[in-house]
Amino acid sequence: MISYQPPPDAGLDLLYEDGALVVVNKPAGLLSVPGRGEDKADCLVSRVQAVFADAMIAHRLDMDTSGLLVLARGPAMQKKLFEMFRERKVSKRYQAVVAGVLQDKEGAVDLPLIVDWPNRPRQKVDFQEGKPSLTRFRRLAADAAGDCSRVELEPVTGRTHQLRVHMAAIGHPILGDELYAGPAQARAERLLLHASRLEFRHPITDEALRFESPPPF
Repeated sequence: MISYQPPPDAGLDLLYEDGALVVVNKPAGLLSVPGRGEDKADCLVSRVQAVFADAMIAHRLDMDTSGLLVLARGPAMQKKLFEMFRERKVSKRYQAVVAGVLQDKEGAVDLPLIVDWPNRPRQKVDFQEGKPSLTRFRRLAADAAGDCSRVELEPVTGRTHQLRVHMAAIGHPILGDELYAGPAQARAERLLLHASRLEFRHPITDEALRFESPPPF
């Protein structure tokens, strides 16, 4: 098994901070929270806590996914943000580069997902026991010569690996995905998936907040 090799700590890519929350860009290859063992202690939340000691995770991104993360400051705010995510009061958008040219300019993938227990952490489509899972997609650009498409993805539900499994399930895996892309994994040096936009109302002031982060690929 490949050892965990997080990217060097070059300081936080900080987009916003106040007494309630912090918004940062997570680099690809960095865990959102600590993994098992001391070798997996370096993570996004520990790096943020080095600057904001009361920062607490409110949601996660896969290790190989880059992009926007909001962290709560203190347990009361963490509870509030958990509720906002659970009640779908936070709008999330991702950008990805997928294999093949999507014929539809937009659409949705509605396939139930469940953990593939013998092959954890993989997830799989399961129509009998899977949990309802919905992803909306919009084609941003198509490259016939390169046999790929750039897409915007909206996870309406928030299942583990949802975007990755759904795109692979419709025949357009995300380039660089070591779990689901098959031969398309070798077409990129990293998973080409980036959390590019977050929108929500401030949990204290009710101000409308919108954060954007262009993908680094």
